[in-house]
Amino acid sequence: MNNDEFRELGHQFIDWVADYRASLPLFPVMSPAKPGEIRAKLPKLPPQRGEGLGGILKDLDATVLPGITHWNHPGFFAYFPSNTSYASILADIVASGLGVQGMSWQTSPAATEVEEVVMDWLRQMLGLSEAFTGVIHDTASTATLCALICAREKTSNFSQVRNGLQGGASKLVVYASDQSHSSIEKAALLAGFGKANLRLIETDKDHALRPDKLLAAIKADVAMGKLPCALVACIGTTATTAVDPMKKLADLASKYRLWLHVDAAMAGSAMILPECRWMWEGIEAADSIVLNPHKWLGTGFDLSAYYAKDPQHLIRVMGTNPSYLRTAQDDEVKNFRDWG
Repeated sequence: MNNDEFRELGHQFIDWVADYRASLPLFPVMSPAKPGEIRAKLPKLPPQRGEGLGGILKDLDATVLPGITHWNHPGFFAYFPSNTSYASILADIVASGLGVQGMSWQTSPAATEVEEVVMDWLRQMLGLSEAFTGVIHDTASTATLCALICAREKTSNFSQVRNGLQGGASKLVVYASDQSHSSIEKAALLAGFGKANLRLIETDKDHALRPDKLLAAIKADVAMGKLPCALVACIGTTATTAVDPMKKLADLASKYRLWLHVDAAMAGSAMILPECRWMWEGIEAADSIVLNPHKWLGTGFDLSAYYAKDPQHLIRVMGTNPSYLRTAQDDEVKNFRDWG
């Protein structure tokens, strides 16, 4: 495909997307397709030659659209990542068109420095102090995994980075609400804590984590010789949009030296409104926070904003420095490859 063909085809695909978005209300929200129905419409063997644009557009209409659940439909009320904006679609075109890698400052200085500035703009909009530094992650799930790995290393004095999962003397414990997202359980497993060392704490009538039950669980673990490590507080749980009592949980986290990670994936973006910030009163005590602009702020999936109070934990845990990635500017810049 040459430049002129790209222009021609690009216009036609943008027209197709615009027509699709304009006609969304005419579609059923859920795909009526049966298991295997879409696969049966596709050839079993790899095509021997490419298909022209007309054929591709027909395939989109005849094969792909019948198998789409329309997340941007006005009647879609299922999962949170929805309502991608036209601006976000165009931004994706620009990002793909540039085709660059932002793993280090040198690989594309603008990629790093624009990310730094935009994440700081968002920090200010959220009312967070300069104690927090932001970085883009793909999802809240990976951000939470990074947070628990950092918590593991802080509590164990980085012994497990040096010596592997057998490097710690005591079994580390993670605490979260019994309404917390499944990604927290998965992160605890992937970070090596094990199911036996994850405590899903009972919630109250509003589905918020009960501080008294948390305190009892911490004391019981200490009595068994275990080492409380991390607490995940939720600002907007997936099942019920419950808000955990941040201030009380922050006080307990401070008393028992727990890494406090705040999963604000769903409701965090609402904190741009000062009148909503009562929901995370005490947030400045957090060690890390994640929220998802791809839920409320019109950005395309996926974009999670991860804020850390001490990014050096990320760098110590994730950082590598092979000779082929070293640059003369390393002491002056951020290399986000080491941030997650």
